[in-house]
Amino acid sequence: MKFQQIIKQAQEFQKKIKEAQEKLKDVTVEATSGGGMVTVVANGRQEILSITIEREVVNPDDVVMLQDLILAAVNEARRKSEELSQEEMKKITGGLNIPGMGDFNIPM
Repeated sequence: MKFQQIIKQAQEFQKKIKEAQEKLKDVTVEATSGGGMVTVVANGRQEILSITIEREVVNPDDVVMLQDLILAAVNEARRKSEELSQEEMKKITGGLNIPGMGDFNIPM
């Protein structure tokens, strides 16, 4: 394979990654905790878009419980977002595990 062909393929691969990154901005995942008392929405780039807390779970005498519920929902949303990102990467790489390419938040 000629060097120019390798460069061209690398550029095409980079373009596909950039397109997937843009697509992942618009795809969302949702996670809840406490039986739906806390809901977190994140996009495919692992950015938290919103947090909704039901009024019933807000108890000034038990702030620790609320913190735990928020933390659990945020972590689950992030996990789902990361899973979504990895699925998109598998589509581009054909399932190959390319070191350093497992995260779509790579600056391009």
